[in-house]
Amino acid sequence: MRGPAVARVITVAVVDDDRMLLDGLRVWLEEVPGVVLAATACTVDGLLGARGAGPVPYDVVLLDLVLADGSRPPDNIRRVRAAGPRVLVISTVADRRRIVAAIAAGADGYLTKDHDLPALVEAVEEVAGGGTVHSPELAFAWAHDDGPARPRLSPKERQVLLEYASGLTLKATARRAGVSPHTAKYYLDRVKEKYQQAGRPT
Repeated sequence: MRGPAVARVITVAVVDDDRMLLDGLRVWLEEVPGVVLAATACTVDGLLGARGAGPVPYDVVLLDLVLADGSRPPDNIRRVRAAGPRVLVISTVADRRRIVAAIAAGADGYLTKDHDLPALVEAVEEVAGGGTVHSPELAFAWAHDDGPARPRLSPKERQVLLEYASGLTLKATARRAGVSPHTAKYYLDRVKEKYQQAGRPT
């Protein structure tokens, strides 16, 4: 006879040079069952330490897009992903090119810092489960990307992007596009895959 299922605990690390944010997240996440804040650091070097390229024991790293040490966001994302964890970028920055470059480098989602705790926890759970966190800011960056390396999108992918980028919920976006919410998310996931394929070295 099998015993009751054990709830999975998600281990989270945060890389951010905003001390108030780090302290706030520490207090916030203490109250969240199933999510443990295992480490904080001001730089990716500080998080990965002397481990070199070895794996780290975190499921998700919340990574600030722009750090004061002058490190490049795509490099930071690639280094963290190479160490094992999935990456959720959190930022106040709304620069479209930086957002696009972050996803192309392997980030699993982009969330602005003005979201509340339930939205952050939902995003962490989505990323830890292998999913992608889509936000209107990310959709807007993709929809208005004019970079030379932008991938070719299908008409339906572009329609879903534009609707979602306008601030509609996923459900309302799906209704406008004449598809189910599941299919709308699939289109957004496809766009992410295309950007990550375009961002990989050939």
